[in-house]
Amino acid sequence: MEQNLLEKTGKTLEQWKTLLATQSFSKYGEFMNFLKKEHNVTHGFANFITLKYREADAASFSTEDLITNQYLGKDSLKAVFNQLNQTIQKFGPDVTIAPKKSAVSYKVQRQFALIKPSTKTRIDLGLKFNDKAHTQRLETSGPFGAMCTHRVQITDIKQVDDELVNWLKDAYQEAK
Repeated sequence: MEQNLLEKTGKTLEQWKTLLATQSFSKYGEFMNFLKKEHNVTHGFANFITLKYREADAASFSTEDLITNQYLGKDSLKAVFNQLNQTIQKFGPDVTIAPKKSAVSYKVQRQFALIKPSTKTRIDLGLKFNDKAHTQRLETSGPFGAMCTHRVQITDIKQVDDELVNWLKDAYQEAK
């Protein structure tokens, strides 16, 4: 989108950021209205410019920063994340890690796992299977909706056991 910004709007991203810096807005909607009404920027480009200016998009942060921010105030869960992350990365060089603002997604040809610190004391591990029965521990996807088919709630590093690692491996294999 940034490649077409100058051609479609008449300004580069840096020029838009400089212009927005002169405004006294604090809310997303204020920036959007200003760009759309005062500068006739389409909704898509106004959204892109606003997110980049406010550094509210995941791409504005490094992988490390995104993950660090997810675990602010949730220090007890960082060791669980690290264990899961290391385990998943050992599956192969084809694993792609895609941190977002609130979760980290793992993909090969498609997503197979998602790690989300849902509360201060619990990580929700989302897994995507083609056809696997739900159990008491391997629950329905819950808050993940269609992104995952199953969820495992983790509150302690001891729960990253052989059974859980095998589920991760199965999901990885199915995603290939």
